[in-house]
Amino acid sequence: MAHEHKLEIFRGLVKFKSNISKIWGVLIFLSIITTIEVVLGIIRPAFLVETSFLGMHLLNWLFIILTLVKAYYIAWDFMHLRDEKVALRRTIVWTPIFLVCYLIFILLFEADYIHEVYKEGFIKWNF
Repeated sequence: MAHEHKLEIFRGLVKFKSNISKIWGVLIFLSIITTIEVVLGIIRPAFLVETSFLGMHLLNWLFIILTLVKAYYIAWDFMHLRDEKVALRRTIVWTPIFLVCYLIFILLFEADYIHEVYKEGFIKWNF
């Protein structure tokens, strides 16, 4: 009861002739994203490290976004979510994305609050 999987990526922009070539294409795409993350982590451009947005450096935001892109794409292609019905895809993909964004929001604002409390001197740094 096997059925053929779709052999294109990026919503049909790149099409492959076999599953093996598609696996190599996805591997190259994920390797490029990982290489970008590693190079940015080594170089640490000044404008990304010195600029903050919502209490965190832009470089950290970029790492989080690229990691979510990789996780989404792994689930999309290797877990064959592209072949499932729309409601199941949305349930599986959007729920964790929402929860990760909510967790990041909570962590950033709570960490900022705790930092401000320690900075103002109400409690000593006694770790």
